[in-house]
Formats: sequence, structure tokens, C-alpha cells
Amino acid sequence: MSPSVSPRFFSAKEVAKHCSKESCWVLKGTRVYDVTEFIRMHPGGEALILRRCGKDISRELEGPPHRHSENARRWMEQYYIGELDRNSTEHYTETLRQRGSRQEPNETEEDSGISKCSKVNDETDLVDWRKPLAWQVGHLGEKYDAWVHQPVDRPIRLFESDFFEANTKTAWYMVPAVWMPLVIYLSWYCYSLLAQGSTRLFIASDYSILIHKYSFPFIFLVGVFMWSFVEYCIHRFLFHMRPPAHNYYLITLHFLLHGQHHKSPFDGSRLVFPPGIASIVIGAFYLILKQLLPEGLGLSLFVGGLCGYVIYDMIHYYLHYGSPRKGSYLYGLKAYHVKHHFEHQRAGFGITTTFWDYPFNTVIPKQTF
Repeated sequence: MSPSVSPRFFSAKEVAKHCSKESCWVLKGTRVYDVTEFIRMHPGGEALILRRCGKDISRELEGPPHRHSENARRWMEQYYIGELDRNSTEHYTETLRQRGSRQEPNETEEDSGISKCSKVNDETDLVDWRKPLAWQVGHLGEKYDAWVHQPVDRPIRLFESDFFEANTKTAWYMVPAVWMPLVIYLSWYCYSLLAQGSTRLFIASDYSILIHKYSFPFIFLVGVFMWSFVEYCIHRFLFHMRPPAHNYYLITLHFLLHGQHHKSPFDGSRLVFPPGIASIVIGAFYLILKQLLPEGLGLSLFVGGLCGYVIYDMIHYYLHYGSPRKGSYLYGLKAYHVKHHFEHQRAGFGITTTFWDYPFNTVIPKQTF
């Protein structure tokens, strides 16, 4: 919010009325936040926020179970809408909540004059958000790394051209729609190829092992596991490379590949890979296996890896937009991945699994969750 704009004041009665999934307000001291849009994003699940509607969450921000990061606190400021009227009483707020009130305010947000603060101060930010960002970020130089790792909740426009802009966005369902038919077909083809009994892996010039058709499920799973390693390497060494501060083009490339995702981590149109870009990595994966292994074996590993990629993209989307059950595997992954975005950008590179973070010493310490 611009310093020249006076804050809106709310009574405890008004705050207490916003206690539902459709309209959820919380307090931090006397500051009022409308976190309705954040409910589905919260790594701890929707219930944790909904239980605190209308309440002061200052203690929860400090922990336990963990102290929220500076990025998390900065992110919360995007939902600031005003101040609590000091003349209103906490007693009234709690009484209203105990009565189970779910009544919405009579006046709408537009009628009451409430408007959320701009999620980014367009006057002081390092880039001009009114223009496409792709060709601006390279000029940030040494300021780029800090800027890109301060996430915001607003859409990013990369290019002026509507055609190029549209091709940077992909609906989540396009990934299984494009690749799963290929996975199914190649699985059948690989099984049929191995069933011919002619696929052999040569250990030495005079010694080979027959690859039986019944080994296909095992080879397929090995391919899925291999992809998890490829996923880790791409995420760590390519997506999280540190472009030199003086290199405009590498900074721009980094932003297009992954930086824009860290700047706006909940942009649902850019959480999965466009099939065209993904096909480059998938094609390289196929060519390497084709050169190193017999067709039946190499193709069986490839189709497992391709399925692993689809699983990766779907899990990545769900970690940002899903609300997994507490205690489940995906619940732990979501908390882990959100920590990667908001606090530990140089660790926690595993998406579908944290396995590879351990041998490469990039695991996020559990005490920070």
C-alpha cells in the first residue's frame, strides 16, 4: 500500500464475520489480512488457517513448530487490507466466533471501499510490472538473485507478443494428455519386443544376459527411478544455476527457465512444462539410452523415465495447488517444497522424492519445518 493512503479500520465484529473458506481474515497484532486466496496454497493445509480465522496469528508466525521465514512474512503483506480498530474488543470477537457465526458482511468489498494493497509496489520495484519482464530482468545484474527469490502473488507477463506469451503457459492436464498415450503405447511395444526373446545385454564379448519379457515391470520402475535423478540434476544444476551478474543473457535465460517460477510460485499456468520444451529433454534422454543399450532394454528404461516425468509434473502442480492430508507422503513433500521456495532456495531440490538430497547434502533440515 502506498504510504500516502490511509489504512482502512475494521472493528472486531467485522473481522469475526470473515470466518469461512469463502472469506477468511486473520490478525497480526492490529494488522488485518484477507488470506482467502492463500488458503489453498498453505503448506500446512487449509484447516490450519481456517481454525485461526479472526484470530491473531503472531504466535504461530514465530513458532513452534517453526518460525516463518522473512519471505513468508513478506508474502503475507500482500494480503494486508487495514488495521483493527483499537476501540473494538477481543471479547466481542471471541463471543461471535463461539456462536458459530458465518455471516458475511452486508456490504461487498467494492461497496465498503476495501481494496487489497498492490501485491507489488509498482513505483519502487526494480522492474516495471506494467511491461513484459523477459527483457528487463537481465538489467538487474547483481540485484537479480535477491529479487527473484522474493516471491509475489501476481501473474507474470514475459513477452509482448500474445503468441509467444501463450506458448509459455500450459494447463496441467496437457501433460498427461500428451505423454500418457505414448507411455501406454511404448509399454505395450517394449513388452512385445522383449517377448520375442532376442533382446540380450552383453556383459562381455562372449557373455550376455537374456532380457525376459517378465522383467519389463522391473525395468520400467528402474526408469522411473532414473528420472528422479535426472529431475534432481536439472533442478539443481540448470534451474538453480547462478548466472553471472554481468551476463544479461544468462540472467534472462535463467528467468525464463525457472526464475519466473520462483518469483511467482503460484502462477497455475506455469507450473508444468510446455510439451514442446519438455520434448527436448525427453528426446535427449531417449537418444542417450538408445546409444548405450539394446533397443528393448533402452526403450523400456525410457518409457519408465517418461512416466516418471509425467508423475513429476503432476506432483509439482499438486504441491502448489493441492491440500494433501496431514501425515501423508504428499503433505511432507508440500511442506518441503514450500520451504525450498520461501527459505531454502539453495537446498531441497527433490520434487517427487527427497532421496537424492541426502547423498548430495542438499536436504532441508527437519527442524526448519
